[in-house]
Amino acid sequence: MKNSKTAILIFANSAEKEALLKPFLSSKEVFETLNTHTLDIVKKAGLPYFLYSEKQQVGHTFGERFTHAIQSVYDQGFDTVITIGNDTPHLTTNHLRKTVEKLRKHDTVLGPSTDGGVYLMGLKKTHFNAEKFLKLPWKTSNLRSSIAKLNASKKENITYLEVLTDLDNISDAKIIIDGFRRLSTHIKQLLNAFISIEKKIVFHQLFSIKNFILQQQFNKGSPAPLHL
Repeated sequence: MKNSKTAILIFANSAEKEALLKPFLSSKEVFETLNTHTLDIVKKAGLPYFLYSEKQQVGHTFGERFTHAIQSVYDQGFDTVITIGNDTPHLTTNHLRKTVEKLRKHDTVLGPSTDGGVYLMGLKKTHFNAEKFLKLPWKTSNLRSSIAKLNASKKENITYLEVLTDLDNISDAKIIIDGFRRLSTHIKQLLNAFISIEKKIVFHQLFSIKNFILQQQFNKGSPAPLHL
């Protein structure tokens, strides 16, 4: 894809860092696989790309780190940035290509996630306001609607890709596996393995609670005799 003025920003932590931030999938293998998957689809898009892990990120809050990363790509001479993370297993190269096409007619392109956030953002330098960008409610379910309101206030048009699910918890893993979209066999196997582990943990927790209740009832003993 020939478009030297557009770059892709992969804003994603290393597998080690993600395993700490998302303990429900504490194995580095899951995140290593997701990182590899993300890098593969980006390379197939044929656009320049930049990977910002926690080692390259600058700032104290997510908003600060994300804003700085986007601005740094613009500062290298690019007019448009397409940002993605590493936690959307159903993200494909086609989503990136569609974003490039849509940005020719629209100011902003969003890939909405089921939790109210976004898994992708296509942003033009001419419409990027770092100060207002910083104030968006990052990592909340109000993010997408807030971006839409910001665009509306500036009379900038916005368009959307299909809705996908980010991998933030075990429930998301189940949704991703059960979805009709194609999924990497390796990713599916890893997610199934962790869902299986979670079921075992829940079973043992319930079993322990049941045993504790029974033991408490047993320890009460027979009622003391009444003295008449």
